[in-house]
Amino acid sequence: MNLISYISKNTQLPLKGIENTVALLNEDCTVPFISRYRKERTGNLDEVQIGAIVQYKSQFEALEKRKLAILKAIEEQEELSPELAKKISDAEDLTTLEDLYLPFKKKRKTKAETAKKNGLEPLAKIILAQRTDEIDFEASKYINDAVPNEDDALEGARHIIAEWINERSDIRNQIRTQLEKFALISTKVVANKKDDEKAQKFRDYFEWSEPLNRCPSHRLLAILRAENEGFIRVKIEIDDEKAISNMEYRIIKNNNATAPHLQMAIQDAYKRLLFPSLSNEILKSAKEKADESAIQVFSKNLKQLLLGSPLGEKRILAIDPGFRTGCKVVCLSAQGDLEHNETIYPHAPQNDSTGAIKKISSLADAYKIEAIAIGNGTASRETEQLIKRIQFKNTIEVFVVSEAGASIYSASKIAREEFPNYDVTVRGAVSIGRRLADPLAELVKIDAKSIGVGQYQHDVDQNLLKNSLDTVVESCVNTVGVNINTASVPLLSYVSGIGPKLAENIVAYRNENGAFTSRSEIKKVPRLGEKAFEQGAAFLRIKQAKNPLDDSAVHPESYSLVQKMVKDQGVPLSEIIGNKEVLKKIDLKQYCNENVGLPTLQDIVKELEKPGLDVREKAKVFTFNQNIRTISDLKEGQLLPGIVNNITNFGCFVDVGIKESGLIHISNLSDSFVKDVNEHVSLHQQIIVKVLEVDIPRKRIQLALHK
Repeated sequence: MNLISYISKNTQLPLKGIENTVALLNEDCTVPFISRYRKERTGNLDEVQIGAIVQYKSQFEALEKRKLAILKAIEEQEELSPELAKKISDAEDLTTLEDLYLPFKKKRKTKAETAKKNGLEPLAKIILAQRTDEIDFEASKYINDAVPNEDDALEGARHIIAEWINERSDIRNQIRTQLEKFALISTKVVANKKDDEKAQKFRDYFEWSEPLNRCPSHRLLAILRAENEGFIRVKIEIDDEKAISNMEYRIIKNNNATAPHLQMAIQDAYKRLLFPSLSNEILKSAKEKADESAIQVFSKNLKQLLLGSPLGEKRILAIDPGFRTGCKVVCLSAQGDLEHNETIYPHAPQNDSTGAIKKISSLADAYKIEAIAIGNGTASRETEQLIKRIQFKNTIEVFVVSEAGASIYSASKIAREEFPNYDVTVRGAVSIGRRLADPLAELVKIDAKSIGVGQYQHDVDQNLLKNSLDTVVESCVNTVGVNINTASVPLLSYVSGIGPKLAENIVAYRNENGAFTSRSEIKKVPRLGEKAFEQGAAFLRIKQAKNPLDDSAVHPESYSLVQKMVKDQGVPLSEIIGNKEVLKKIDLKQYCNENVGLPTLQDIVKELEKPGLDVREKAKVFTFNQNIRTISDLKEGQLLPGIVNNITNFGCFVDVGIKESGLIHISNLSDSFVKDVNEHVSLHQQIIVKVLEVDIPRKRIQLALHK
């Protein structure tokens, strides 16, 4: 099987599209670039489909690399037959490949290895052949200094047979099938941990059992975390008698004197070798599937968060609220630059609300503030109520902004470089304000894992998580596009074809030469070659550029085509942009050629209708129920406004304006069956919820989505 057929088998995508996509990837083209600007070559494949091609291309290359290593290892042992070489070359997955390699794998000192050194392999072959009733007599021929009697000889032979059975791929696959269909996962609490305070969050799993193939990802990850923390023991079980019986059916052909020895060898092989290995394999496989599911949830949440509604370029006063240490206040320009900072103390223990109101009011006037952003952490509600008491001269919208990950940013290298003369509290407040203006531009500065919008992110495969989240960030950044004259290094580094080093070079060039005035000027950035320009230019926007196409998603390679369209219409470019009537008259078919087809031309016209349009919705003001301050204020049956602040496979969590978030279980999202939580709610969506149950001792709130 070659690369293209392997990808086709796993994705069911058209062969031509796969071939051309692989060719583009081999030319160092990025997924955002390919999906947006090479639609004719790929057959209009989208980002998800191209991402799948990338995934299976990587898998195939890893498989081929492993095959070469195995072939070389067996060849060095002088055991590689043409038949075995073909089986290895034809293997389509790692499990099959490793089963083929198992008999030749260098092992630690085993019972079978010792028995072979003692000369018992011929005896093992005699027993396995099942053609003699004189087995004790045969065993007596192998007595030596290392093998004192017939019993020891027979035991050694059984160890060798057990290893041979363990290496049989048909036996392994038979047990794998039984594990896949019927394995139970069960748990028991560790006796001396039952009353441990930290163990209580896992008490549902102190004694638990269910089919492994029906255990949802969040539950499996919780069980494995509890085991890792030493609170429970986990066990995988199947019907051992059935498994052994099936093995006997495959192996024992005669009911002679060899049969009891084969039965013992089979039981030994199963209990000592096969089941421990394959039960670990099935649990590892279940964990990998749970990881993928959890990472998928995290990725969806992150995408929604990054594409959250921006307020845009407004003059913002941001507040990082607190009690004892006060509220840190910063004033930001429309471009997000820090213009002023200080601390106010409106809450206990100082309680200087009068002074705080005067200060906020004067700052709003002095810095012509258009919006106020309040962090949603400690003292958030109290601060919001304080702000709403102020009579501002002009209309100022007030927003409560998620602080998730802000402390990570404020202590980071990026924050220190941005604000070397300010402490973490100032940086945190700046981040809150900038998040309101543009969530994407600010959140890319934080390690995505630290934002906390998923389930069990610390328990899943960290490399897989990082790769997945990086892909999401790259997709979001390139979907929105980046203002090259205001973007930070972290934001620029996610632009197609740019990366961290070129991002630094772009900012250094900008600092030295001033704002970019055209896309062609981007080529002057040190070490930014033709390939990087091809991949990234269309995602980099230049506001108020001489050529309006420089502030659009039209690729520079298509500028001449647009000019031809404009010339044929007899209307200046400035008048054709946004003019739907003129754009409708363009006969796109006459501009098709061997490189450009209707998909690209339709994208160009769509972009000319609304060049540089931000795909994200604008931020909306939201207000919690002012009578709800603590969990004690909640009553069953209440209808409350809330904001979705996390989504998992089993439901979503909702902020209703108090310290504790409430859970809408998946069963309470709709009257009908819910397959995917994301089909009913999205992160940071403003919704109305109904209170179903309040458990004050456990600080748990059960909610339902109110239609």
